[in-house]
Amino acid sequence: MPTAPTPAITHGTTHVTTTPRTMPRMAVTGGTLVIAAPAPGRRARPHGPYRRLFALPGTRAFTAGNLLARLPMGMFGISAVMMIAGQRGSYALAGAVTATGVAATALVAPWTARLVDRYGQARIAVPAAAIAVLGSLSLVACVRSGAPAWTLFASYAATATTPNTGGMSRARWTHLLRGSPAAHHTAMSFEQAADELCFMLGPVLAALLCTAVFPEAGTLTAAVLLLTGILVFTSQRATEPPPSAAPPRGSRSPLRALGPLLLLFLALGAVFGSMEVTSIAHLDAYGLGAASGPVLALQAAGACAAGLLYGTLRPRGLPLCLSAMAACMALPWAAAATGSLAALAGALLLAGMATAPTMVTAMSRVHALTPGGRLNEGMTLAVTAIMTGIAAGSATAGLAVDHLGTTTAYLLPAAAAALSLPAAAAARVRA
Repeated sequence: MPTAPTPAITHGTTHVTTTPRTMPRMAVTGGTLVIAAPAPGRRARPHGPYRRLFALPGTRAFTAGNLLARLPMGMFGISAVMMIAGQRGSYALAGAVTATGVAATALVAPWTARLVDRYGQARIAVPAAAIAVLGSLSLVACVRSGAPAWTLFASYAATATTPNTGGMSRARWTHLLRGSPAAHHTAMSFEQAADELCFMLGPVLAALLCTAVFPEAGTLTAAVLLLTGILVFTSQRATEPPPSAAPPRGSRSPLRALGPLLLLFLALGAVFGSMEVTSIAHLDAYGLGAASGPVLALQAAGACAAGLLYGTLRPRGLPLCLSAMAACMALPWAAAATGSLAALAGALLLAGMATAPTMVTAMSRVHALTPGGRLNEGMTLAVTAIMTGIAAGSATAGLAVDHLGTTTAYLLPAAAAALSLPAAAAARVRA
């Protein structure tokens, strides 16, 4: 008996119809591409969820551009620190400049995202990326020329206009996969895995360029990748969500709609920031130096792998994901107490694997609660809360390492993960 086709996935003028157990075939009717079921009797292996996802027209192209534009997000900070410290001989100055950039991004990014929602991705993201690239080039020029310190702060603050490429990509998937929650879950899991991959490879590439080529190479390469990726990404106009109408006066803003959920993202950021600083200090105590990179990368690698796997599974509830993450975040502390580097490496891998399902599920809540037409703004507010939490977690972990030692400092990410549970409960009550 032939299998009945599933409902079509429709976007724009493209209609995609698939069957779960047969190989699709394509036909063109007028100006419409139709992928229909083959003749009875022809069977093939069912496609995996990711293969089905990227069979949608235009998705591979915008994903390639987005990955190019997203990789610099893990490069800019460490490139700036290495460049400024190498040329000016001051890590204090380098840290202050990058901290100023983070603060400026927290203020500017939601406004940039609001403009993206209102006027469209291509119309806003390209000039915003161009301003950010000019800020990076200005920073390189000021560092090289020995310009006053204030020019470094001003230049790096200009990079705050960098568009939230991850948010724009998620918005495209949401636009394309309306009415298909399973495919949307797979897409969000892929995006989280892509985030982890870029933040794992970005610092490694930046450090390599700054040390093996010349100090400014990391910043210059990141600027080129950002602009090239944005141009490729925004050139795919068929998959771009339409601009939203201006919100009516008195309508609920994303900030009010998300409410306590942003406290959850703040706690998650504190988990990431405190874990990174504590792990760097703990591995430095082992005398690993540059060799600590692969150990630190295990956490991101675990999150990347878990994110891809989670996309093939049924979504779980946020309380369950947070509880599992809180339990796994205690593992590095227990491993550090044993003094075994191998145990710590395994604990970091497991801790990383617990973060991806939590982030995917939490971002799904952002999608559900953000008012229509303002999705980029809502997701950017979540990212801003994470960045703020990372800064707070990093600073707190630094103090704990200096006064309590690295083993005790590993309690901080576990405590931050535990605090995320009441924040999620408050967000549920508010919703």
